[in-house]
Amino acid sequence: MKNSKINYSIIDIISALLILLFVYAAVSKLLDYQKFRVQLGQSPLLTSFASWMAWLVPAIEIIVSLLLVFSNTRLFALYASFTLMVMFSGYIIAITRFSDYIPCSCGGVLQKMSWNQHLVFNIIFVLIALTGILIHNKTKNETPSFRTKLNG
Repeated sequence: MKNSKINYSIIDIISALLILLFVYAAVSKLLDYQKFRVQLGQSPLLTSFASWMAWLVPAIEIIVSLLLVFSNTRLFALYASFTLMVMFSGYIIAITRFSDYIPCSCGGVLQKMSWNQHLVFNIIFVLIALTGILIHNKTKNETPSFRTKLNG
């Protein structure tokens, strides 16, 4: 039982870190929406999708953040966080490997990072989200069911 409490605390910390990241990123993008939209439009991979991506990305970041708050949606949100961070990392890899011009559409502190630093940062958050998923699944499998408690 003690391990379960520790695991739930770790999941809470991981969720808080992801919420902080996604809310910060979304708010930064929305506060400087025009710049974010223009930079997306300059991306060779996203030019034709820039107008709706400029709203969709921050909206998804906020939705995932809200889902991370509640324990009944947390596992789904951890998977969504993992997927987003893998996609953002894949975008960085693609843009740095296959494009001559590399606009940074990140906001706030993140735009001060080099592309390599940003990739490392993203990979760390991929691993953080993956850790949350693994611990959540392990804890869920270890927690005795109601029936087991009655018979136990």
